[in-house]
Amino acid sequence: MISFDRLRALAAVSAHGSIARAAEALHITPSGLSQQLAKLEREAGHRLLEPRGRSVRITHAGRVLAAHADRMLSELASTEADLRDLHDEVLGPLRIGGVGSAVRTLLPEALESLAAAHPRLRPTVADGEAVDLVPRLLDGQLDLLLIESWANRPLFVPEGVTLRTVVSEEVWVALSVRHPLNGRGTIDLTELKGTAWASCPPGTEPHEALVQAARAQGVEPDVRYTLTDHITQLALVEKNLTAALMPAMSHHLAPHGVHFARLRPALRRDIKAAWTTSAETPPVRACVALLGGGEEY
Repeated sequence: MISFDRLRALAAVSAHGSIARAAEALHITPSGLSQQLAKLEREAGHRLLEPRGRSVRITHAGRVLAAHADRMLSELASTEADLRDLHDEVLGPLRIGGVGSAVRTLLPEALESLAAAHPRLRPTVADGEAVDLVPRLLDGQLDLLLIESWANRPLFVPEGVTLRTVVSEEVWVALSVRHPLNGRGTIDLTELKGTAWASCPPGTEPHEALVQAARAQGVEPDVRYTLTDHITQLALVEKNLTAALMPAMSHHLAPHGVHFARLRPALRRDIKAAWTTSAETPPVRACVALLGGGEEY
């Protein structure tokens, strides 16, 4: 294997033009530098230097290897600079996972501000549900989550995860304007007995919150459409095929043929930022600060 220190020695000879000047720059003796270069030739399997009067000249193979060494040294210098800056600067990767409504509504403006303030930050985003995203956070695959917690089914996270509420909002029921209860300002879930429902898949926070809210009123919900996307749910609601529980931040997605009514008893949902407490990096702190906290919808 080629030694990195010996590559550094070759790059120095290439840059300074002689063994003597390269040795001075590296703070070693010329004989010590010559020994490193001789070992590098054996490692590389090529002649790297040839005599030129009282000095040496770099061969073609030496120039090729020196060019690679220069790139490696430059990358190493950049890496070392980034590591020195990690304690204070917002840079490097920031892997975000979030539920669709939060990603769509909250993240674009925050990411725009992050990009302007911290051009060395490299955010990536994946959408999903808490049941899938939390394990990825714990495994170190994600750095920050935007996940939901419903008032009647509070989100459970393991020890070592920090939660901060970013948005707290009321949840409404979405019905078609052709539904018999259209126009009502408040609706009890018992009045929707026999109505088909659209919700996220079983095991997700929205699905389980719907089931628990209905069962608390003595109703077993008929969930016929399992769809993670609110836009698709609302498209089916407009056609009077289903009802759906819809957080306030997704109301603007509704087509004209959808009516929203408050629930009795009322139901709320929080969007929470979540991150591993031991991995609270400057990028995580910067993003959470831009997302704010406690906003009402």
